[in-house]
Amino acid sequence: MAIDQALEALVKRDRLIVMIALFAVLLASWAYLFAGAGMQMSGFEMTHASLSERQAGEASGMGAMMTPAVWSVDYALVMFFMWWVMMVAMMLPTAAPVILIFAKMSRAQRASGRAFLSSGLFALAYLATWAGFSLLAVGLQWVFERLAWLSPTLVSSSSLLGAALLLAAGLYQVTPLKRACLRHCRQPLQFILGRWRSGRWGAFVMGLEHGAFCVGCCWFLMGLLFFGGVMNLYWIAGLAVVVLLEKMLPGGQRLGQVMGLGLFAWGAWILLGSV
Repeated sequence: MAIDQALEALVKRDRLIVMIALFAVLLASWAYLFAGAGMQMSGFEMTHASLSERQAGEASGMGAMMTPAVWSVDYALVMFFMWWVMMVAMMLPTAAPVILIFAKMSRAQRASGRAFLSSGLFALAYLATWAGFSLLAVGLQWVFERLAWLSPTLVSSSSLLGAALLLAAGLYQVTPLKRACLRHCRQPLQFILGRWRSGRWGAFVMGLEHGAFCVGCCWFLMGLLFFGGVMNLYWIAGLAVVVLLEKMLPGGQRLGQVMGLGLFAWGAWILLGSV
């Protein structure tokens, strides 16, 4: 009885440590975005500038005072961390269930040791996959800026680019690959049971696998940041809520498909208006 109580106390302690760590990382991520993520203005100022541009259809207000970025290694690093922290802020809440389930299963598989260390490796690997996506996003940002398709406030200044992003995101929402990736994200317990690997290296590999499914589920939606404003806090929060609902609600998959139709219609409307 005493051993059982001690093990239960360890499980609760490990889960508490994991929950506190997740909350701390999430809080720090949003604080970094609010501060401007290394940009010339705060997150709220960037949001106002991007909204002004979206409404006016051209650089205006504070956005007009910003000069186009001069790309360098330092600037590329700033952009990378901006994207990565943004992905952490948006996606970590959706990954919390699988991380907590992993922490519990990890403790159940081990009679001793610190299960929260394996959980930390799982979470780190998950975030590493979004670091990979962030590298891709920075590359696309560089290309779009070179082509003058993005304004200094990182809002799409090309109606064709905006339409293409919406059409692509809408179509992807109803593809078999999207459904397959979303299924793994919506069933964290089945993922853990079906892909369990022992040891800390196994935890890291599992985190990479789950992260890959998560990126595969949401990467086109994250691409819509180029349309609404990369540093538009309202757009960031809105996409984060959509992804959370898609993964958590009982009818989340159907919600995603309906949203896909709406995005496709929006893109088609913009495309028709630009010809």
